[in-house]
Amino acid sequence: MNPYFNHLKEQSSPYLLQHAQNPVDWYPWGKEAFQKAKQEDKPIFLSIGYSTCHWCHVMAHECFENIDIANILNQFFISIKVDREERPDIDSVYMSVCQALTGSGGWPMSIFMTAEQKPFFAGTYYPPLSRPGMIGFGDLLLAIADKWNTQRLELIKSAETILTFLHTQNNNSAPNNIQNDLSLPSYCNRLARLAAKSFSQSFDPNYGGFGEAPKFPMPHNLIFLMLYSHLYQDPNAWKQASITLEKMRRGGLFDQIGYGFSRYSTDPYYLVPHFEKMLYDNALLILSYSIAYKISNDPVFLDTAEKTACYILREMTGEEGVFYSAQDADSEREEGKFYIWDYKEICDILGEKTGSAFCDYFGITKNGNFERKNIPNLLNENQIFDPFESEKAALYQYRKSRFSLHLDDKILTSWNSLMIAALSFLYQITGKKEYLTAAENACRSIEKYLKNGSILYVSCCKPFCHNNTSKENPALTKGFLEDYAYYTAALICLYQVTSLPEYLTQAEQICQEAQRQFADPKGGGYFLYGSENSKLIARPKETYDGALPSGNSVMAYCLVQLSHITEKEYYQTTAKKLLAFLSSQAEPYPTGHSMFLLALLFYSYPPEKITVVLSKKDTKEAILPKLPLYAIIKILSCPTKEYPLLHNQTTYYRCKDHTCLPPTNQISPLS
Repeated sequence: MNPYFNHLKEQSSPYLLQHAQNPVDWYPWGKEAFQKAKQEDKPIFLSIGYSTCHWCHVMAHECFENIDIANILNQFFISIKVDREERPDIDSVYMSVCQALTGSGGWPMSIFMTAEQKPFFAGTYYPPLSRPGMIGFGDLLLAIADKWNTQRLELIKSAETILTFLHTQNNNSAPNNIQNDLSLPSYCNRLARLAAKSFSQSFDPNYGGFGEAPKFPMPHNLIFLMLYSHLYQDPNAWKQASITLEKMRRGGLFDQIGYGFSRYSTDPYYLVPHFEKMLYDNALLILSYSIAYKISNDPVFLDTAEKTACYILREMTGEEGVFYSAQDADSEREEGKFYIWDYKEICDILGEKTGSAFCDYFGITKNGNFERKNIPNLLNENQIFDPFESEKAALYQYRKSRFSLHLDDKILTSWNSLMIAALSFLYQITGKKEYLTAAENACRSIEKYLKNGSILYVSCCKPFCHNNTSKENPALTKGFLEDYAYYTAALICLYQVTSLPEYLTQAEQICQEAQRQFADPKGGGYFLYGSENSKLIARPKETYDGALPSGNSVMAYCLVQLSHITEKEYYQTTAKKLLAFLSSQAEPYPTGHSMFLLALLFYSYPPEKITVVLSKKDTKEAILPKLPLYAIIKILSCPTKEYPLLHNQTTYYRCKDHTCLPPTNQISPLS
């Protein structure tokens, strides 16, 4: 039992619950905390993080479990904990503050602000005691408390200056330099070529990836390069993407024993990862490897996509098909301990002869390749299709017996939507129905637990999902732009592979609800939080793609796809306006807007439309893998008056550039 009063024990967030036993008197974000700060005339300490964040764990152990530091917080501050994955709106606003004040950002994020939510000081991780070059958290707290009591006007003035900056930063509006449909293709060519050139200049030809370490996967950048290569016949762009995908698969970034990808590589070689595994990374990487396979027919890419899906379905999938958010990097308070090996340990498990051969194959040595231990990898250029499947299975089972990794079992609408899209596409290229089943199960769970009419919710956790529906649980946070954009994209992907009209109807419903809640009719684009959400000190309009594509860029993709699928003028007009807005945002730094560039490519180079009429001898699962990558697909299970069978065989009706070809029984690339 926690002898200290702490207001987090009734929360559902795994991250907040991790802090429910701290001696710090934490509050969740809400009126109670702000009213108390005002009544007691105290500043607020806001701590933002997430449950699988390594440095969040470190600061929690060093500072928030430290009774002396907790006493300072409890005496001089009102302390608030926020899960950034549940409240991306709060995270976005105060991350802008942190980056503006410090030049960088990250988690844990540490913000000091007034009871009116106005920030005056920001940082990230602090050690408990001061050391050369870094103030200790205890000393920082005492310094801020003193300044609050003796120089408060100076702090408030600083807060007002920061607030003015935030309002200026968020006052981005639509450009005047794109006036009509004809100018968007020319902008597309220019921005796409600028982005491709910039990627080429930062590409690492030896080890893959872009820039220096740390190297993040950034799958949407790779997808852009692959589509750019396909449309512009640029082999260099394909080379950059394919080399990067192969190097990531070979390295320790990919879990060679249990599959799935870790968060990022700490070195240039993709050997040593930051070991946490996130649902969104793996979803976007399944998409990337699936697309790479479809372009190249290289079985390594398909194998990687399927092994990553295997990891998700085995370890990150819950009851009723929901997908969990993350697996922790830490075990027994040591990052990566779960994943690393001794040479002797492997030989003891597999036997001396087989173990020695396994170690040689996977770059495992007696001296170790990481802190005297070993991360299995294939950076030695051994064949990716190795002869050790049964041995890997034995090591996987042994590894599971070591200790349990913390699982963040929060169910996020946006991240589940990404995995639905990824598995839908994997089904499309393989015809394997288990992937469609998994995607549809997750979709049904979103409909059941995280949707009420056209209103989406951000997340729920297992106790809430199992005992409540969204209609019965008003405590759930209403969705943000990412939730609506990603879920619309997921529904479009499901429609593409099933041709079921209900998925298209739902996609249109969610898209139009996003328009109602988040659209900025005056300045263009979409706000991060909408009319159904609580107001903050600023209203950000995110357009830049970080680890995840921005909600605005995914909305652009959805609007373009819906305009192609439905041929409705509404989507065409709305897509054009959003693309125009995003073009000006992307102009200074196109490589930071890859998802928008994908949408712009789809708009400027409309994909062909293929209607498939199945004969009784064929199945959808047999036909889907034969269809081209860049197409709008509709599959009819039986002929109609408009689409009859030709020669009583499966028939393909293809249209491109406002021209329809004669029906055919063969699916071959257009000339």
